[in-house]
Amino acid sequence: MKKNSLIAVLALFICCRMGLAQGTGQAEENREAKKIIADLDSIVAPGGVQEKYQLSLGNMRQWIYVRGQDRENPIVLFVHGGPASPMSPLAWSFQRPMEEYFTFVNYDQRASGKTYAANDTAGLGSSLTIERYADDAIELAGHLLKKYGKRKLILIGHSWGTIVGMKAALKRPDLFYAYVGIGQVINTMDNERLSFQYGLQQAKKHQNKKAIDALNSIAPYPGNQPVTRERIIIARTWPQYYGGLSAYRNDSFFFFNLPLLSPDYTAEDVNAIGAGSLYTLDRVMPEFLRVDFKPVKRFPIPVFMFMGRHDYTTPSQPPAAWLDQVAAPKKKAIWFERSAHLIPLEEPGKLLISLVSEVRPLALK
Repeated sequence: MKKNSLIAVLALFICCRMGLAQGTGQAEENREAKKIIADLDSIVAPGGVQEKYQLSLGNMRQWIYVRGQDRENPIVLFVHGGPASPMSPLAWSFQRPMEEYFTFVNYDQRASGKTYAANDTAGLGSSLTIERYADDAIELAGHLLKKYGKRKLILIGHSWGTIVGMKAALKRPDLFYAYVGIGQVINTMDNERLSFQYGLQQAKKHQNKKAIDALNSIAPYPGNQPVTRERIIIARTWPQYYGGLSAYRNDSFFFFNLPLLSPDYTAEDVNAIGAGSLYTLDRVMPEFLRVDFKPVKRFPIPVFMFMGRHDYTTPSQPPAAWLDQVAAPKKKAIWFERSAHLIPLEEPGKLLISLVSEVRPLALK
């Protein structure tokens, strides 16, 4: 995802480590809280489904989470961000109402969360390609259709997951009723430029000398210099500080710490999020920086862009412009006025209504 810029991933690792360093009393409180969350979150309705299991995708054991109040509902396959920032340990905080209308499937991608912990890293690095991630999603979609007796499903990507999701939808449109991009990446270098410009604009507006000096130290950005980890961290720190990750907030403490209360995650699993993120970053960086969907002029299935008005982690201007010019069986832009990059957590009500009113009818037909 997450997930989802480098600084976000590094902050996630630090926050998780801090959370696990809590005292015995705090850890006990977490265990009690997780019991309550697990009880409240249990699917008890006849005909519902609540499963988690490992499945081999691309010769790697990956963790799958399936939840819904009615097996007859359409299936949503959610491709998380990062890379290696799984949504599964956060889903308990926003997903339950959506499970009344959809069967939601999350999975921890290769080198992510519980999947990272479940596999030997020997040889893993060479498999971390966008094409392999997309093939994993396609393979999982085929498994779900067969297991639950469906003809097609709805595909949702978030942040990094929009790269994987777009690739999967373009490669195998026959598997999907529709594609929904949340925090869509169209062109990585455009995103870097727009994010940097926003951070510098806000720093000047607030007369933040520390931020101005830091951003000027890498200007022009991205420019003609290599886009290194160090430059990205500087470039992303200040846009996120000024609400580009979570709208109206200069930090996203809630996002980075929600996994600590997940009933599906142990303390070791939470540690694996940070470890998987750090393992993944440098290995996918060169390919990630070359991502460009601007040449895609025709999209084979209905496509929706859910865009945070304040998103400067994956800025919303590029997907809005791309949607305007693309030909598709159906297309629609939906703006989330009180969100930045974390729409599922920032405006879960509008996300639910948008999915039910705009996307679900395509599956019911």
